[in-house]
Order: sequence, then C-alpha cells, then structure tokens
Amino acid sequence: MPQPLDAAAVRRWCALGREALRAHCARMDAINVFPVADGDTGTNLCLTFEAACEALPARDTARDTNGDLGAGAALRAMARAALLAARGNSGAILAEYLRGMARGLDEGAGAPAERLCRALRGGASAAYAAVAHPVEGTMLTVAEAAAAAAEAGDDPAAAARRTLDATPDRLAALARAGVVDAGGLGLTVLLTALWAALGEQVPDEEPAAAIGAASPAAAEPAEPAEPAASRAAPAALPADGLPQAPRRPEFEVMYLLAAEDPAAVDALRARLDPLGDSLVVGGGEGLWSVHVHVADAGAAVEAGLAAGRPHRIRITHLPTAGDAAGHGATGGPRCAADGPGRPPDPGARVVVAVVPGEGLAALCRQAGAVVLSARSVPAGAAVDGIDGIDEGALVAAVRATGAGEVALLPNDSGLHPLAARAADAVRAAGIRCAVIPTRAAVQGLAALAVHQPDRRFDEDVVTMTSAAGATRYGEVTVAERRSWTSAGICHRGDVLGLVDGDVALIGSGTGQVATEVLDRMLAAGGELVTLVLGADAPAGLAAALERRVRERHLAVDTVVHEGRQHETQLLIGVE
Repeated sequence: MPQPLDAAAVRRWCALGREALRAHCARMDAINVFPVADGDTGTNLCLTFEAACEALPARDTARDTNGDLGAGAALRAMARAALLAARGNSGAILAEYLRGMARGLDEGAGAPAERLCRALRGGASAAYAAVAHPVEGTMLTVAEAAAAAAEAGDDPAAAARRTLDATPDRLAALARAGVVDAGGLGLTVLLTALWAALGEQVPDEEPAAAIGAASPAAAEPAEPAEPAASRAAPAALPADGLPQAPRRPEFEVMYLLAAEDPAAVDALRARLDPLGDSLVVGGGEGLWSVHVHVADAGAAVEAGLAAGRPHRIRITHLPTAGDAAGHGATGGPRCAADGPGRPPDPGARVVVAVVPGEGLAALCRQAGAVVLSARSVPAGAAVDGIDGIDEGALVAAVRATGAGEVALLPNDSGLHPLAARAADAVRAAGIRCAVIPTRAAVQGLAALAVHQPDRRFDEDVVTMTSAAGATRYGEVTVAERRSWTSAGICHRGDVLGLVDGDVALIGSGTGQVATEVLDRMLAAGGELVTLVLGADAPAGLAAALERRVRERHLAVDTVVHEGRQHETQLLIGVE
C-alpha cells in the first residue's frame, strides 16, 4: 500500500525525479527520433521539470479543496511553473500532466491508493486532451498504462516500464530506429521516482529499454510515422484544380498566450491544426501554452494574435529528415563534388565550428575543428542573429575541408536554419554532413571534447549531440539599447544575464549579474563549470566566480578560457 500522496511526498518526488532525469538526459536526447529527431527531448524534460520543482511553496501551508495538506496546491504550483517554462513538445505535455494530477487530487478525499489513482488518471487524461492528434507509442501511452495499472491495484511504475519497452511495436519510427520513445522514457523515469517517493520498492537496475537504446540503428535517420488521424487535413485545391504536395514543417513555434475566453483558445486550436503537426495547447485560467510544428511560423504567431496576447515567442528551425539533428543522415547517393574543387575524401572527417572571438577560435582549432569567425548580435539589440555568416559561407567552409564526413557546429540558435540548408546543399555534392544542434559556443566546446574521428560517424554525431544537450549555457552581456526582454525592459548600458538564451535578470554590475546567473544554473546541479571570458570582462571576474563555486559547490570543477569575444563579457557552461 503506497504512502499518502501529500506535500512531503511531492517534495520527495521532486528530489528523486530531478536526479533521475539528469541521469537519463543524455540518453533521451540521443534516442530522440519522434516527432522530430532534434536531439533535445531529455534536455526539454529536465528543464521543464526542474522549473516545476523550483516553484514548490516554501512551506506546506496551502491546503487542498478537500482539506488535506499541500499536495494539490504543490502540484498546481508545479504545473503553472512548468507551463511558463515548458520546452518542446515533451515539456508542454509534461506541464499538462502535472496540471491533470492536481485536478485529480482536487476531486475529493479518499485512501492513499484512491488518491494516487485519481492523480495518475487526471494526468493521463489532461495530457491526451492537450495533444491535438494523440499518437500511441509515446509518453501518452506510458501515462495511460500507469493510470490503468494503478486503477487495477498494480504497480504503475512497472506498467510504465513494460509499456516503454513495447513502444517500438506501436510506432514505426521507433521500430525503424531501434529505440524506445524518448519522452516515454522520461515519463517512466518520473513515474518510477514517484513510486519510490511513496515508499514503494523499485528495481535497482536500469530499464532494459534505456540500456539498449544506443544500438547502431538509433543513428539512422527515421521519418516520423503518425497514424492518418494525426496528419493535418489536406489543403484545398488551388485554382487550377491540381493537388499540391503539403509543405513539410520547418519550424517549432512555442509561445504563452494570455486569453480569458476558452472559446478563443478552441478557435486557435482549429486554426493551427491544418497549419502543421505536433500541436499541443494546454493551460487554463487565462494563460495557455501553445506548441506546434509548422512550415509558416508567421501564420502560427498570427493565429495567436487573433486569440489573445502571445508572448515569450520561441521559434526554432526543425532539422530535415536528412539532418536528423545530427543523427547521422547520409543525405543522398555519393557523387563527385559539383562545381570547382576535388571530390570529397570519403575517409576523412572534419568538424566545422562557428565561434565568436579569437580565443574561442584557438580552443576549437586545438581540438581539431575548422573555424569560422562570427560576431553575435548582442542581447538587447533590435534583432537576434549572426553577423558575417550566411549559407554560402557555411557551404564553402564545409566543401573547402575536402572531407567526406563533416559535423557542423552552428553554436547559435540563429544559425540553425542556415546550417540546415547548408547541410542539404553539401549532401548533394556527396558530402555526409550532420548538424549538431548547438545553441552556444560552450555547447560546441562540450561536443568537441567528446569528438573522436576514429569512431563510426553515426556514433560520433550522437555522442557529440548528447554532450551538447547536457550542457546548460549562460551569458553576461551589456545592452546596446532600450529593449523589451523576458525579464522586463532593459536600457542601454544595463548588464543582462541570460540562461539558455532567455534574459533572466537585468542588473548594473557584471560581477553581481554573473554571480546570480551562475547560482541559478548550478541550482539544477552540475559537475563542470566552463567560464569563457570576453575581451571586456572586468579584472578578477573569473577568480571571484571560481571562488564562489569552490565555496558553495564542493564537487564541481571549474575551467576558465580566455575567449576574447567582444559581444559578451562572459559565457558560462554547466555540464
């Protein structure tokens, strides 16, 4: 008989769940092939759940509607924080799962087993309801299996593990890749942690699916295979009456939507559905989280404007099927390079990295990479992006290596669309090219640290992708002009602290902002801190931050590099 699902149990679940997700994060990223092989499901789940856990009330003083102390209130706080911080498809679904658990507990009192049943059933129902076209063989299937097992008086964690191992039988994309569902693995890890938090025994060994997930087949490109019901409705015929091929989703669009009218949200779902796939809309009480994969990102944002006030808009380029986000696509048949130059050497492999600053460039060259120098547009400027790099420069750099296998490190989210197009272009010339979805230079350094040219290309790419995904990144820079940010309005000269690409705080001193950013990043745990000093970093900054790490995080190592980049005073990586 499980212990009561009270506030104390929720706290134990948070501690165990965070630790377990971190341990499986790299594996989930590496086996992420559905709905898009973008290598970030583990990272997204970890960040979303960690944000949820940080929102727990300081004291167990809030009471549920049935009078029990804290559990429903704690889960509601977690659900709202997860909604605000949701990352990717899996994070959006997890936020709704937590919200459904809280709703289930609000339905009334009962024995511990009955309350657990209601929580798990509420979570599964809410997750299914948030997804426009549920697909079996995913984390939704795992959620349903756990709820059904609890209702039957069985072990929900064991049922989740069995269902996870069977996900390749339910979804063709997983079967072709030889892996289980990454989101399903994440939810199984969390359900196992919840079962342990309730005082129940769980197996000591790793889930069989997690151990066997790194099979060579996992590195082969896999096209997502959804049932017919999950596809968008066919577009109307054009004036000439001839059918046109549907546009493949190229962008992941996420935003929070302030909308008081649920009917407007229903209309938004109906408007977004034919635009793409992987549509997830969750939330309530005036605030909603919207996630969709579309070919036209502008249309997805415009739909939100018609329904309410969208904010925290995030648009990310999705990898092509050939990219597999670095999962080792070959592109097409090998052929001689077209245009001037010699054919690529099929036995040679090179990493091409885009980095700002001569110090970073030197580090990457020492690690064996070919370097393109770039200047990032500073945070707080009118636009985001990269100066001095375009698709042609990336194509030229890849082809100039003469290698038949190339891993491309864009090291900036703004470069991902260009990198994807450049990879497509060089594949047509017989070069096997994979884009490692690095969003910051410190993620590129982490990827280069595990790069091994003598390994199989597919394995090397998956390992580099996993290392990059396991590295959180931060930045300290100075605003060049007055601008809106996710932390409020900044003014010219303000010091901005960014965490994972979002402005997290605005201050006046580099040391104070850098310390707060570092503390926030290490609050989620870590083993290695990398500090990359910019050309304008104040004297003594690195020493002060190293001392901070030594005093507050005894098991964490610190590495300092002179990056000499001019756009940012400090780059921070936490592995």
